[in-house]
Amino acid sequence: MKKIISAVLSAVMLMGLCACGEKEDSSADVKKTYTSPEFEKYVSNTYISTSNNKKVAEADNVTYRAYIPVEEYGELEYCFYFSNTVDSTWGDGRSVYAGLQGEEYQITSASVGDGGKGFEDEPKNVVPVTFDGGSAGKTVAPGETFWSDPVNLNVEEENLLVWEWTVTGENIPCINMSDLTPCYADGVYTNELPLPAMFGAKREVKKTIAALGDSITQGCQTTSHEYKFWVADIARELGSDYSLWNLGLGYSRASDIAQKGDWLNRAKNADIVLVAYGTNDIVSGQNIDAGPSSAEQIEDWVDTVVSELKNAGCEVILFNAPPFDYDANSEAVRTAYNEKAVSIAEKNGVEVFDFASYLSDSSDPSKAKYGGHPDDEGCQIVADAFLEKFAKLLGR
Repeated sequence: MKKIISAVLSAVMLMGLCACGEKEDSSADVKKTYTSPEFEKYVSNTYISTSNNKKVAEADNVTYRAYIPVEEYGELEYCFYFSNTVDSTWGDGRSVYAGLQGEEYQITSASVGDGGKGFEDEPKNVVPVTFDGGSAGKTVAPGETFWSDPVNLNVEEENLLVWEWTVTGENIPCINMSDLTPCYADGVYTNELPLPAMFGAKREVKKTIAALGDSITQGCQTTSHEYKFWVADIARELGSDYSLWNLGLGYSRASDIAQKGDWLNRAKNADIVLVAYGTNDIVSGQNIDAGPSSAEQIEDWVDTVVSELKNAGCEVILFNAPPFDYDANSEAVRTAYNEKAVSIAEKNGVEVFDFASYLSDSSDPSKAKYGGHPDDEGCQIVADAFLEKFAKLLGR
């Protein structure tokens, strides 16, 4: 799955934004760059988010297993990317925050296989994943980023990829999977587990797309293990001709991604990047001590992100902030930011997707018709609207 963007969008509304009108393609003369050669060779093969928004306080020879839906089945060459840093802030931001480096930890072993339909099925086609030219294990340094060695894996049609590894250490960055896909620690179901930051596969795609955002992008509070969130809906409709890499993280803020860490650097490798922030900035702010952010602060952070992506040669689609049944003060911030999002888009020559309009109550645009975290129905509506609006830009 690869590239999306620019065409026609016009008409700005008070609460939502349908478009930015005609604009020149300011990225046309910017050569696409990659943050490592592997990102040019391997593209994401799952729409499940695998970035880091929490940490495992301690793991003593714990074996983690996760079942991952894939975008293209069959035998492919895989390579897995890892980051020993927390990408985004969790909760009040006092103990887990963007840029927090994980401590040194040990990988004892890792493997990947065809996981069938899930935990009840015996994995097959299992192959070891090695590091540094054939080593079964690895000592990971604080803040280190690295790739595994390449490995060939065959995942049969409609089956899940199963990832398993055994690690030991303290304060290991991980993801809170929020019941989006089956995950286990020593055979016990868990929502918090360290994973590769990218399940990369060598495959030919028309365009690569990355989706940056918070829990609404990650897909939280949709039906467990059914993959009914809007990123997954778009990915399934686009099919294996595209790669849609979900970089959404629950609790994340625009202030996190604007730190220009590895989270943003990973996104720069995509042809098209969807940028969807605002909710946690409005509710929580950078952390409990800073308090909720203003529309001007959110504008500055999002503008920084969009500019960085454009300068890296990415096309960008900026989402406005959806309704969340806020109080009056917070709703005023959302309204003000959504108006500013138009200016961000016009300044940087990018598109705007009126995310809010598809998720609000027409009689009261401040009300979240499908819930603050859109349910399965709301996500499908968003996906359908997105695909229709950008059909020409997607080359479909």
